[in-house]
Amino acid sequence: MNDAPVSVGLIGDYDAGVTAHRAIPRALQLAAQQLNIAVSIQWLPTQQLDAPADLPRVDGWWCVPASPYRSMSGALRAIRHAREGAHPFLGTCGGFQHAIVEYARNVLGWSDATHAEEDPGTGRAVIAALQCSLVEVQRTVRLAPRSRLAAAYRTDHITEGYHCSFGLNPEFQSALMDGPLHATAWDDNGEIRAVELDAHPFFVATLFQPERAALSGHCPPLVTSFLAACRS
Repeated sequence: MNDAPVSVGLIGDYDAGVTAHRAIPRALQLAAQQLNIAVSIQWLPTQQLDAPADLPRVDGWWCVPASPYRSMSGALRAIRHAREGAHPFLGTCGGFQHAIVEYARNVLGWSDATHAEEDPGTGRAVIAALQCSLVEVQRTVRLAPRSRLAAAYRTDHITEGYHCSFGLNPEFQSALMDGPLHATAWDDNGEIRAVELDAHPFFVATLFQPERAALSGHCPPLVTSFLAACRS
């Protein structure tokens, strides 16, 4: 085993009552065992990330579920740091949603891009309420060929769990995906459930929560791929 641990910063406000928050450390430990490396985990409260001080130095960033965050601007600042600095990034559930908002604001220049859960009725809601809530359900997801997701899972269809009521607003889908950010997973209705960023070492965001598999003792393949990228 490599003696130097790979460090992962978890963007989010820890709550032991959140299933994903309990699952993520276990998922990272299982992935580390598969890779025969050590991993260190640092929870990073979003209010802390909003401060003018330098962001911590970690090998990779994971924006975790359970939004709205205490500081949306803190979460967006850390995501932007990972995107612009070419640091490995994984976003799940709320992390997916805020990766979309960050991209819309800082790449497309939509300064009014927002999340309908946090700013209802204002701005350009690139994240909006889902027509059908995905709270504590499992759904089949189709993966894009040659995507990082397909490489991680080694298949083109997976079944994953959700706990969310908000997703990508179809009204802005074409403009958001007309560039380096592109969809790489869809549900049975053709709605986008994951995105990846071109020309980046590892930038993947999923509306589903692959980390949940760790609570049943299964190592999530996407987490292993993410941690491997952090090690590189």
